[in-house]
Amino acid sequence: MSAYFVTGTDTDAGKTLVTSGLLALARRRGLTTLGLKPVASGCAATPQGLRNADALVLQAQTWPALPYATLNPFAFAPAIAPHLAARRAGVTLALDDLVDHARPLLAEQRDLTLVEGAGGWRVPLNEREDFSGLAVRLELPVLLVVGLRLGCISHARLTCDAIRADGLHLAGWIGSLVEPGLSFDAAGDEALYRDNLATLAATLPAPCLGVVPRLAAESPSAMAEAAADHLELPDGD
Repeated sequence: MSAYFVTGTDTDAGKTLVTSGLLALARRRGLTTLGLKPVASGCAATPQGLRNADALVLQAQTWPALPYATLNPFAFAPAIAPHLAARRAGVTLALDDLVDHARPLLAEQRDLTLVEGAGGWRVPLNEREDFSGLAVRLELPVLLVVGLRLGCISHARLTCDAIRADGLHLAGWIGSLVEPGLSFDAAGDEALYRDNLATLAATLPAPCLGVVPRLAAESPSAMAEAAADHLELPDGD
């Protein structure tokens, strides 16, 4: 079994696109997959209950298929930090509950399991615990999605330091071009974009598993397949 925790340098770094792309790549190779989004805010009301767009993307790339509530047990309507969304809903999030839900799923030993976090590494789960504590408790290696925007080098390096301080292994990082154009600056300087990537490759203590370009808005499944073309699976998969 290969299971990883997926985190990002910030909110909207491209975690779901990368996670779904890795799952799609694994499925191409005939592997079984599982994409978990334990906590999701910003959910829409449907006849079936609250549904999160990111969690639905991961559900579509999970094979064999599983019910939505299995992949996203905690869903909240406000598009705010998970602990605040939970508080508004009168729910207290706790690591024990997330661990109890995730551990049996990990025991299924699918070929590739990805557990997607929320926001960055230090997003609170409650007043005492961070979401990253789930990766610590489950002893999962970490995949870091770096949103390629101004400031990402410092954000990426600080996140790597925090992951290491928590005693976990960074198994790889993926660049995600979240800004329009090729680069970080308004002039569209491709050389600067390449230089920033080179700096990340030289300073982050893990292999780069790909750089996902800015993709045209398509269906979530098409986006996942397009992202897969730019990715490599972590060692061991």
